Amino acid sequence: MKHEENQIPFGWAIIPLIVMITAMSFTIVVFGGDPHIPLILGTFVSALIAWKCGFSWQKIEEGLYKGIRLALPAIVIIIMVGIIIGAWIGGGIIATMVYYGLKLISPSLFLVSITIIAAIVSLAIGSSWSTMGTIGVAGMGIGLSMGIPAPMIAGAIISGAYFGDKMSPLSDSTNLAAGVVGVDLFEHIKHMFYTTIPGLIIALVVYWFLGRKFSTTSIEDGHIADTMTQLQTNFVITPWLLLVPAIVILLVAKKVPALPALTIGVILGFLAHVLVQGGAIDDAINTLQGGFSIESGNEMIDSLFNRGGIDDMMYTVSLTIVAMTFGGVLENTGMLKAIVDQILKVAKTGKGLLTTAISSAFLTNVAAAEQYISVVVPGRMYVQSFREKRLHPKNLSRAVEDGGTLTSVFVPWNTCAIFIFATLSVHPLEYAPYAILNLVVPFISLIYAWTGFSITPLSNEEYKKMDEEDRKAI
Repeated sequence: MKHEENQIPFGWAIIPLIVMITAMSFTIVVFGGDPHIPLILGTFVSALIAWKCGFSWQKIEEGLYKGIRLALPAIVIIIMVGIIIGAWIGGGIIATMVYYGLKLISPSLFLVSITIIAAIVSLAIGSSWSTMGTIGVAGMGIGLSMGIPAPMIAGAIISGAYFGDKMSPLSDSTNLAAGVVGVDLFEHIKHMFYTTIPGLIIALVVYWFLGRKFSTTSIEDGHIADTMTQLQTNFVITPWLLLVPAIVILLVAKKVPALPALTIGVILGFLAHVLVQGGAIDDAINTLQGGFSIESGNEMIDSLFNRGGIDDMMYTVSLTIVAMTFGGVLENTGMLKAIVDQILKVAKTGKGLLTTAISSAFLTNVAAAEQYISVVVPGRMYVQSFREKRLHPKNLSRAVEDGGTLTSVFVPWNTCAIFIFATLSVHPLEYAPYAILNLVVPFISLIYAWTGFSITPLSNEEYKKMDEEDRKAI
C-alpha cells in the first residue's frame, strides 16, 4: 500500500536535480541545444523516484499541474509583453525612443544612464519584466547603435530593472517576501537598503568605467547618424509617440494593475501603427500575432525590429511550462523540502542560518526554476529557525530577496532568465558578468551575515508577541 505521507530521503531527492543539471550542461554547452528536454528528463526522474518512494500518480500529477498553475500569471505577462513589443514597434514607439535616446545620451555615459532610467521606471511601476519589455527593448536599440556590446547593455538594463523591482512597494516579489515571512512591507524595504543601495552604487561605478571605452568615435564614423537616418526613413518619428510609454508608466504608478495598463499600451500602439505610421488595419493585427517585419538594409535595425507578437513568445511560454512542471513535482512531493532540510542541518549559528537562507534561495532557483518559489520555500522553511536564533524575520525576508529574487536571472532555465532572453535577445551566460547589481548584492548580503552588520536581533518582547499571535491564529 502506498502512503502519501512518505518522506523522500535526501539521497533520493537530490538525484533529479543532478540528472537535470548534468543533462542541461551537455545539451546546452556540448550540443548547443535547448533546455526543454533536460527539464522534461528531470521531471520524469523526479516522478519515478516519487512513485518508488510511495507517492501515487495522482499526487505526482497534482504537482505537475500545481507548477503550471503557479506559472500562469507569468505566462500571461509573457504573452502580453510579446504583444506590446509588436504593437510598439509597429507604432513607431520603440523607434522614437531609440531615435531621441541616440540624440540625448552620450555613448560614454549610456550604461550609467540606462541603468538609472530602468531603475526609476521599475521603481515607479514595480515590475522588472514590464520595464525590460518596454524601456529595455528601446535601450538595446540605442546601445547597439552606439557600438556597445549587447551583453553589457542587457546587464545594465537588468541591474536597473531589478533595483527598482526590489525597492518598489508595488512589486509583487517584494510584497511576497514580506508577506511570507510576516514582516511589514516598508520595514522590509527599508532593511533592503543596506544591501541594495551599495549594490547599485557599485554597479554604476563599474558601468562608468566600462563606458569610458565608448567615446564619440561611433558618432564620428557615422554609425549613429546612419542609424538615425534609417529610423526616419522607415518610421514616422515624433515626440508625441513618447506619450504612449509615459501613459503606461503613469497608469501603473497610479496602482492600475499591470495587465490592464499593458493592454492600454497595446491599444495605443495599435492606433499609432494605423494612424501615425499609416499601416493597414490587417497588418497591425497581424503584427500583434506574428510580430513586426522590416527590411531596412541596416543589420542592426532589422535584428532589433523584426520581432514581437504572440508567436515570438511561444518558445518562452513552452519553456516556462516545462520548467514549472519540474519544480512542481519537486515541491509537491517534498523533494525540495528534503534538500532544504539537509542544508539546514549545517546551520548551527545565526551566521550559518543567514548564509543557509541566502544559499537556499539560490539553490531553489536552480531546482524549481521560478523566482517566486525561491522566495516562498525558504521563507516558509526558516521562519521558526530564525525566531529560535533570536533573529528578526526581516533578516530572512531580505535574505530570500538577495539570494532568490536577484539570482533568478542567472539560471538559464529559470522563468526570469527565459523572459530576459526572449525580450532582450541576450543569453544569460552572456549577460551574467555584466548584471553587476544582481551579482554583488548576494555577496554583500553574505558579508553582512558573517560580520553581523545590519543584522537585527529579535528582542524578548518581539519574540513573546510573535508567539502570542501564533497561538491566537491557532
